[in-house]
Amino acid sequence: MKITVIGCWGGFPKVNEASSGYLINEDGFQLLLDCGSGVLSKLQNYTKPAALDAVILSHYHTDHIADIGVLQHALLIDSFTMKTREEPLPIYGHQESEGFSTLTYKKMTTGVAYHPDETIQIGPFVVTLLKTNHSVPCFAMRFEANGHTIVYTADTAYKEEMIEFAKGADILLAESNLYKGMDGTSAGHMTSEEAGIIAQKAGVRTLVLTHLPHFGDIKQLKEEAAQLFEGTIVLAHEYLEIGL
Repeated sequence: MKITVIGCWGGFPKVNEASSGYLINEDGFQLLLDCGSGVLSKLQNYTKPAALDAVILSHYHTDHIADIGVLQHALLIDSFTMKTREEPLPIYGHQESEGFSTLTYKKMTTGVAYHPDETIQIGPFVVTLLKTNHSVPCFAMRFEANGHTIVYTADTAYKEEMIEFAKGADILLAESNLYKGMDGTSAGHMTSEEAGIIAQKAGVRTLVLTHLPHFGDIKQLKEEAAQLFEGTIVLAHEYLEIGL
C-alpha cells in the first residue's frame, strides 16, 4: 500500500498547491481520497483522471470536493477522445446532505452511498467509517489491505472514539489545523497536541499531520505533536509518498 499527498492545505490551497487530496494505491488499484481545490491539476503528475479506479469523499466542504466537477468534465472529454474508461467512475460519499446528488454525472461518474454502520469493499480496500465532530456531516476512514492500515481523521474536533478507531494503524493521517493551546471545538478541527494524543494512545506507527493552517509556522505543529507522540511524525507536503 502506498499513499501520496496530492494536497494538504485546510480551507483553500496555498499558492500553486492544493487543498485536501490523497492518492492511495494497492496492487495498481488507485483510490482518490477527497478531491479539493487544485487536486485535479496536481494529480496528473501521478496518473490520468480517467485511470482512477474510485474516489471516496469524507464530506462536502469545498476544500474537499471542489475539483469533483472538473474531474467529471475531464472524464467526459476523455470519453470523446481517448475513451479510456468503459464504466462510470464510482464516487463514494454519504447521503446526509445534498452534496451526494452531484456525484452522479451523465455516464461518467456514479455516486455510491456509504453508511457509518457498515464496512465497505472498494477494490482491495476494506473501509470502515466513523462520524467525526465537524460543522457538517463528515466521516473518518480506516483503510485496510494486505495486512496494512491507513486511518484518515478527515475534519474533526478531538473525539475520544478516534483512539480505538485508529488503533494499531501503520499511518494516521490526522488533521492539524490548529496550534497548541487553541480550541477547535466549535470549528470542528484539531490541534497538533490532540493529533499527538490520539496517535500515542492508538499506538500508530507514523503520524502524518495534514489539513494544515495558513497562519503561523507549520513546523511548530510537528514539534508540538512530538511532545505527546513517541513515534514517527511527518508534516504533510505536496507529493509526500509513504509506502507500506
